[in-house]
Amino acid sequence: MSDPQKTSPRHDGHRVFGPKGLTASRAILIISTVTVAVVMLSALVMRVFDEKEFTSYGEAVWWAAQTVTTVGYGDIVPEDTLGRFVAGIVMLMGVAFISILSGVTASGLVDSFRKRRGLDQHEELLAELAAIRKRLDALEPPDRG
Repeated sequence: MSDPQKTSPRHDGHRVFGPKGLTASRAILIISTVTVAVVMLSALVMRVFDEKEFTSYGEAVWWAAQTVTTVGYGDIVPEDTLGRFVAGIVMLMGVAFISILSGVTASGLVDSFRKRRGLDQHEELLAELAAIRKRLDALEPPDRG
């Protein structure tokens, strides 16, 4: 009988993120794509719903880019409730983007350091554990109670 966790899409990275699961480059690609989409969509919303403050789509994109990067010069500021709500979403997206990018970069640097120093034995340990489990299973059948 198969393990339900291995066949469930929620637990199988292959089904969701491809054969290698969620890699650092895929995580960066996903968060970057979502961030760009949020910037462009929020700029469109601001241009459509606040034409007085955002006189062109380019100006709205400039505002969204400032906001998502947490720079926020303050030269353009949404005045109505919808605009402030959109700004809040853009700000949260910017914080998420910077956090994930920083984490992925730090993780990549640590992995690289461990590999250069020969400290990355994760794969060897997993292979040894699998071999031990196989030998144990051959010695004693699993309890079927």
